[in-house]
Amino acid sequence: MNEKLSISLPSEMVAAIKARVDAGSYSSTSEVLRAAVWVWLREEEEYQQRIAAIRQKVKASLDDPRPNVSLQDIDDWIETLAAEKQ
Repeated sequence: MNEKLSISLPSEMVAAIKARVDAGSYSSTSEVLRAAVWVWLREEEEYQQRIAAIRQKVKASLDDPRPNVSLQDIDDWIETLAAEKQ
C-alpha cells in the first residue's frame, strides 16, 4: 500500500531529481525518492550493525579476564628492554 507524503526540498535537489527523470534514469520523481529512501534505509541498517559490532568488541574487552596493562607499565617495560640492550 502506498501512502502519499508532501515534502519540501531545496531547489538544487528538486532540479537533480527532475534531471534524472528527464534523462530517463527513473520514470517518476516518486521512483527517485523511493530509490533514495531504500539507500538511506540500507545505510542506516549497516550503521546499526557496525555500532553493534563495536559495542560487542568493547564489551568483550571489558569482560576480558586478563590483567590491565597501563601505558606507564608499557613505558617502563620498553625502558627496561632498552637498558638491557645497552
